[in-house]
Amino acid sequence: MKMQEQKGKQEHSPQDELGIKIRSNDHPYLSPDLQKQLLQPRKLTSYFIVLIESGSITYNLESQDYTLTDGRLLFAMPNQIFTPPAKTGDLRYFKLLFDENTLALLPQQFPFLLNPLNTPTIALDGAAKERVIKVFGILNQVLYTDKRETDTEIILAYLNLLLSELNSAYFKNKESANILNTNLSKFIEFKLVVETSLTEQPSINAIAEKLALSTNSLYRIVKEYAGTSPKDYFIHRLMAEAQRKLRYSNTSIKELAYELGFNDPDYFSRLFKKSTGKSASEFLPRQDLSGE
Repeated sequence: MKMQEQKGKQEHSPQDELGIKIRSNDHPYLSPDLQKQLLQPRKLTSYFIVLIESGSITYNLESQDYTLTDGRLLFAMPNQIFTPPAKTGDLRYFKLLFDENTLALLPQQFPFLLNPLNTPTIALDGAAKERVIKVFGILNQVLYTDKRETDTEIILAYLNLLLSELNSAYFKNKESANILNTNLSKFIEFKLVVETSLTEQPSINAIAEKLALSTNSLYRIVKEYAGTSPKDYFIHRLMAEAQRKLRYSNTSIKELAYELGFNDPDYFSRLFKKSTGKSASEFLPRQDLSGE
């Protein structure tokens, strides 16, 4: 999320140039009245990371609650539905948002941001927590306190360091800890294909061919990391998108069916009921997301 440029200034804040923003205890929570207006479900437009240094708080991501305590971190991706909580008790925290353009400026990729292991939380051990808090503190300083005096390269260097720490912690002590593991790389590619071709509804054979895999190999890899078949994974993702659009937009069921690539709205309705256990009509607009 870019900060607005200040007109009439020859020098600009790095936050004007980078889509990055940080919040911490240095930024007081809003008044209860304003919190009530803003604490509504919203569709994220940036990557979001929150670390709890001390205290406890519960976030809701994609209709699932995640309670964070000391040294635990939650991350979310653009387009996910996110409900921010009101501050509770004596909480110390860091929150960071950055967009795709900022991420693209970094010298490496970070597989954890795609959440290939389907766990959007990270538990930091003592040493890692100490390092990560230090990096968050430096980012807070350069983005919030010294933002007029800090080069963009410095901000990117510390963001790269932070994401490197989190990427390592995400995969630590897991069988797939090697981020160069071929199967994990292919699963990440599979998730990307699903996200970029969701409404085209390509066949599993077509996806396997695009990934240079046999259908059996693709099945084995997706089963390993997602616990389900490629077809069921795709349908689950498609139905999650359908629920989101039904609940948070004014699209009709028939319009949505066509929008998601279905030629037969009745078939879409049957598949939706089979997949979710509820009829599509039960997911009607309930929240106004215009305040994001």
